[in-house]
Amino acid sequence: MQINPPYLMFLGDVPDKLAAKTAYGIVDWRRDWCLGQVRLPGCKADLGIPDMSVKDAAAKGAKTLVVGIVNAGGVLNEAWIPTIIEALESGMDVASGLHIRLGTDERIATAAQKHGRALHDVRMSDQRFATGKGTKRPGLRLLTVGTDCSVGKKYTVLAMEKAMRDRGLDADFRATGQTGVFISGRGVAIDAVVADFISGAVEWISPAGSPGHWDLVEGQGSLFHPSFSGVTMGLLHGAQPDAFVVCHEPTRTTMRGVQHPLPTIQEVIDLTIQCGKLTNPAIKPVGISVNTQALGEEEAKTYLAGLEKEHGLPATDPIRFGVEGIVDRVLADFPATKTA
Repeated sequence: MQINPPYLMFLGDVPDKLAAKTAYGIVDWRRDWCLGQVRLPGCKADLGIPDMSVKDAAAKGAKTLVVGIVNAGGVLNEAWIPTIIEALESGMDVASGLHIRLGTDERIATAAQKHGRALHDVRMSDQRFATGKGTKRPGLRLLTVGTDCSVGKKYTVLAMEKAMRDRGLDADFRATGQTGVFISGRGVAIDAVVADFISGAVEWISPAGSPGHWDLVEGQGSLFHPSFSGVTMGLLHGAQPDAFVVCHEPTRTTMRGVQHPLPTIQEVIDLTIQCGKLTNPAIKPVGISVNTQALGEEEAKTYLAGLEKEHGLPATDPIRFGVEGIVDRVLADFPATKTA
């Protein structure tokens, strides 16, 4: 799958920033690929890049309209279809991370065929996966786990990849969600894999590596989330992580989209170890990553210091304060880590 930049980011009529997290992730990590954004009336998200029409974006050289929306069930909204068709008619390809294939809508399929444009369904992989085997394989792996969905699991491993590479360490980001695939160019949207093959798909994403090499595996969902825990468990068993980082958003009281209360960080640590031991008995936590954007800077520092004292682990906001403390802990706990 070759998705060609520059991108025109399509936000549709999303009700909040989290509903456009795919678009935000791409802009945050591949800003130079993003030419502008197109929004429908009622859209409550703004990527901070130029608003432009499909026609103007095409004239400026946009190659792909990216549907940067994450909604419940990953459905294709009827209100978005005219914009998608206009992009195809204007000479753009269209790429989507939705659960629904773009081509299942006859109008979109017809427009793509008529104008010779490609439809990229990033969640849908043509790769066939085996069932997971659970046999420990060479190399080192770190997985991000969460107290909830959308708490910074992807951002944490991307920040760690950058920090580790800046130190000359041998580390690679492994994408397990549609946004990560857009950013890295490789990976599998694990939540679109048939349940029996989730752990096998993760074993494929992160195959046997050289000793001391780190695969930094993007986490999904939460073991405590009643909607998505099945995906999280398969990911945990397939990743066989040597280390994990707990990701958290401190202002939530219930998990996103449901009424269940948020688990504590300690509960996540304990259950991750208990379940992770099935495929890696040596699994251990190495840090806590917190999205502190709702807190003032001093309030955030005080909160993080309290977490460090309570759990005996480095705690940070990877975007605000960096991940150097967690990288230091990884190096202390895993001296076999090698340079690139």
